[in-house]
Amino acid sequence: MRQETTIDHRDADIAIRVIIAELTKRNALGVVAVADQHGELIALMRMTGAQLQSGTIATNKAYTAARTCKPTRDIGRKIRSADQGFDIAYYGDARFIGWGGGMPIIVGGTCVGAVAVSGLSEDEDIELASMGITAILQQNAV
Repeated sequence: MRQETTIDHRDADIAIRVIIAELTKRNALGVVAVADQHGELIALMRMTGAQLQSGTIATNKAYTAARTCKPTRDIGRKIRSADQGFDIAYYGDARFIGWGGGMPIIVGGTCVGAVAVSGLSEDEDIELASMGITAILQQNAV
């Protein structure tokens, strides 16, 4: 038998609370998605007033990051590179997305889930998702 390590709803709650607090501090609106190691949604939080499409985008960023074990920005750079790139359709999954803001959670070399943010610039989405991951990892280090 094979055992898998993944994050759970308590981890998702930690990430969401940290990210929403930071968005509130910045007087910004966004959506936070947290997925398990398979890319399946554990939690989604859309702040009141955040764009509706950001919910789908955040969900797909978390899905992509977990399924590929890579930041979504890395996927996006590959599909935009004429020399080294490839068509995103090669993945064979219409949910894959190449906008930055989806970050895998790596523990001991294994992807255990992903956190994604949508609604701000790519750099801000990445920064905030990374803050959520840091909070999860710190909480689980205890």
